[in-house]
Amino acid sequence: MKKVLLLVVAVLLVFTLAGCKNEEKTLVIFQNKVEIDEVLRDYAEAWGLENDVTVEVKTCGGDTCAYGTQILAEFQADEQPDIFVIEGMGGYLDYEDKVLDVTGEAWTDITGLEFVVEGKTYGFPVAVEGWGMAYNADILEAAGVDPDGLTSQAAYETAFEAIETYYAETSGMEDYAIVSMAAASGMTWVTGLHNFNGYLSAGLDYDDSSVIDKLNDGVVDTDRLDQYAGWVELLFTWGDEDILLTGTYDDQVGKFADGQAAFLHQGNWTDSSYADSDFEMGYAPHATLETGMDSIFIGAPSFYVINKDSDSIDEAKLFLNDLADSPEGASYMVEDANMVPAFSTVTLIPSTPLSAAVLEWNNSGQAYAWWQNDMPSGFGMDTLGPIYELYAKGVKNVAGGIDKAEFIEQITAEIENLG
Repeated sequence: MKKVLLLVVAVLLVFTLAGCKNEEKTLVIFQNKVEIDEVLRDYAEAWGLENDVTVEVKTCGGDTCAYGTQILAEFQADEQPDIFVIEGMGGYLDYEDKVLDVTGEAWTDITGLEFVVEGKTYGFPVAVEGWGMAYNADILEAAGVDPDGLTSQAAYETAFEAIETYYAETSGMEDYAIVSMAAASGMTWVTGLHNFNGYLSAGLDYDDSSVIDKLNDGVVDTDRLDQYAGWVELLFTWGDEDILLTGTYDDQVGKFADGQAAFLHQGNWTDSSYADSDFEMGYAPHATLETGMDSIFIGAPSFYVINKDSDSIDEAKLFLNDLADSPEGASYMVEDANMVPAFSTVTLIPSTPLSAAVLEWNNSGQAYAWWQNDMPSGFGMDTLGPIYELYAKGVKNVAGGIDKAEFIEQITAEIENLG
């Protein structure tokens, strides 16, 4: 009898342990910001311990991993992500059959930047991001350039010439760049998305979608495109040739972080790279149009969404609500990830230089919108990006390049193909 009882207890224990194992909660987050990978892992691990959830963070982005390709592979794997990232309408349309409607979640009451389609909320804004022409204030001051005056293409050309003269006349400045910008394959998000966004929004009211609407209908604003092409030519002319034609993200940002570039074509997501930088920096507007540029590009470009087929929907909802409205979430976003939060309850001020600059521009109401993610999926990076690379080669007199007229012609043709 005793042996029978022991056997029963043993069997019950096996089933109990199996039941506990089956009830173990997991949460897989698939995201695209390599610069926050480590701190997000740390936050997610701490949150998981607090909430009895095993959280795994997977990261794919930058110039070494194509997020759009890899996320499709993730969906075909045995363990699909519970939370993943979309960027604007293009991303939503790619994955709309996987995205959960989160209308009415608590965090939606403390932001005005959630991703909404036809009155329903689907996306949690990862952060407020922005970019202009990041500048090294020490170099500009030494060269006699006032960043407040950089509102036109003519002003930038004068500034670039003054900086070139300063470099030439100063001992030890031979390896310094005027503009650090990459345009090669792997960096087409810099050109075909971020730079091209200037064509879509510069000089317009924040809610003016007229240019992106025309583009999606296959219509080109020829005068606007001509002015824009002049800005691209100016950047490529004064861009460091090695970085422009073959540089990686690290090359581009590293040159600026080391104090060896006067201007950087990147956003505040690069702030984690400046811990050892010992110069003042800020943002000036891109001179996308010939004159009158007085704002930088600010928006919530990417959104966490919940996989509607997830087995951990409740845990995913809790994770996002805590991220938006808890002291730990605020500390992670501002102090660890160096981001500008999209939530009104977060009162922390970024201590990192470019995020602080974005916040200042935003608070002053000087913002142009982000429309690049409302283009058809792949149009910016895969269709327009290679044209920029050819234009960069042409400006630098490299074989196989194209000139300004051909750049305009090819961009025009691709937009018209959307009609």
